Amino acid sequence: MRFSHAIMFCALVASGCQAAPHKAKDCQGSECSVPSEAAKPVMLTASDGVKVHGSLYEAAKPKALILLFHQAGSSKDEYATIAPRLRDAGYSALAIDQRSGGGLFGTNETAKGLGREADYLEARPDLKAALDWARQQKLPIVLWGSSYSSSLIFPLAAGDPDGVIALLSFSPGEYFDDKHMIRAAAAKISVPVFIASTNSPDEVSEADPILAALPKNAANVRYIPEHGVHGSSTLIAKRNPEGAEDGWRAVLAFLGNVTPTK
Repeated sequence: MRFSHAIMFCALVASGCQAAPHKAKDCQGSECSVPSEAAKPVMLTASDGVKVHGSLYEAAKPKALILLFHQAGSSKDEYATIAPRLRDAGYSALAIDQRSGGGLFGTNETAKGLGREADYLEARPDLKAALDWARQQKLPIVLWGSSYSSSLIFPLAAGDPDGVIALLSFSPGEYFDDKHMIRAAAAKISVPVFIASTNSPDEVSEADPILAALPKNAANVRYIPEHGVHGSSTLIAKRNPEGAEDGWRAVLAFLGNVTPTK
């Protein structure tokens, strides 16, 4: 597989993956995740008073702090296998339960506490609360989103860029009523961006216009693997046994390229 730190395309073959924000169907609960190693519980308060639950994975000498946002119907446990690997690579990571989510990988405590269903856009204060908390840690910040949240990190970074050094967006699209909102936000992003999708025509057609809207940046990466699944789950071996390791190589190369050296 050919890879570079410039915009990159992998070979395209049919994958049968869905494109719009959706709930993972290949596995449930413990089938997708493992117990979180040494994750510290974190409680945040969104601007409207909603309590946002999170799990913090702390690296010994972190190069950056990565904020991990999950897909539809999901929870912070979407990152139960991903966050420890990021930590082992030298990145502290905070995974949160957004109020728009569910129990695909484990209980979403924020959604449970809310007591009602919330739509995707209602999760924006939760992402902002995580970003506000991250700034207090005095580390470079990386925003990472999955499906609907991979779209929401663009307006988050565009409107509040202080301290944000990079974005990783897994299966983004214009998933909201305003079909130009994410592209408009992407046009204001000045930091490197990693955009991943499956090679299904639907996912490619959703993600590519967002890529096209980004300002030119030699560190931007467009990742389309031969084997992939929707959202951040593409890095979970149990969900993507043939392609997870290729994805990890691309992600860690991108992070290594954008992380400040001491």
